[in-house]
Amino acid sequence: MDVHVRDLRYFVAVAEELSFTRAAAERLSIAQPTLSRQIRQLEASLRTPLFVRDRRAVALTAAGRELLPYARGLIEQWEAAQGAVAGAAAAHGTTLTVGFQTTIGRGLIPGVTAAMERRLPGWRLRFRQIGWADPTAGLAGGEVDVAIAWLPVPGAGLSAQVIATEQRWVALPAGHRLAGRPSVPFAELADEPFVALPASAGPLRAFWLGEDRRTTPATVAATAETADEAFEAVASGLAVVLLSAGNAEIYHRDNVICRPVPDLPPSELAVLWRTPDHRDAVRVFTEACCRCCAAP
Repeated sequence: MDVHVRDLRYFVAVAEELSFTRAAAERLSIAQPTLSRQIRQLEASLRTPLFVRDRRAVALTAAGRELLPYARGLIEQWEAAQGAVAGAAAAHGTTLTVGFQTTIGRGLIPGVTAAMERRLPGWRLRFRQIGWADPTAGLAGGEVDVAIAWLPVPGAGLSAQVIATEQRWVALPAGHRLAGRPSVPFAELADEPFVALPASAGPLRAFWLGEDRRTTPATVAATAETADEAFEAVASGLAVVLLSAGNAEIYHRDNVICRPVPDLPPSELAVLWRTPDHRDAVRVFTEACCRCCAAP
């Protein structure tokens, strides 16, 4: 089985921190079980342990020490390759691919398209929807150049610019016991069955389950790869789901009732890009998104 650059990033983070907990939370922004699982898969691929683990400490094995400089070098080479490809695309191509996971709306597409045409004549935007299984909206795998996505986003090597802050709401089946309320405190929802993002979404899944305000784990009745799947689960009466205020309007359905959850911290919509990508097109796109969202 081929090893992915992502797996090498995970390995390097643990090797440098000598702690799965710190590497997951501080370096990678992913759940620790996810990190542990990926490292085990890497070890299985290489057919040798890379770490010695016990309750008190983590240490590199001899094989792990041998791999570390190669892993660092491969990551550096991959980042240089991405930069070279981006530079070649900038010199010979005029398309910026934008990843997204929920319908963008908010007047962004026409506003940003007009700004790109005015400031970078000849450039065009191409939009690609990416499922929630990839919380980087296509950036980690190189499918897109920039992304418009909800924070938090796991993974190193990405930069973010918040363009909108929106209150979190809840989507309820039309006949739900709370559907008649003007707003719903989160305590009233805590024991409800929820729609969850895939486990690979890591901290983004936790955010949309409201785990920052829970005392017990959420009851997950369904997992959804896309917003449409989530709303189908809600409409069927299977579960409820948290969403942003803007998406409550964008995804309006007669069989789903959306209400604000006033005691939850708000959600943040951001433009994301790979940190080494300094192209004018990325900068212009980001600035245009900020201006469009700030416009009255």
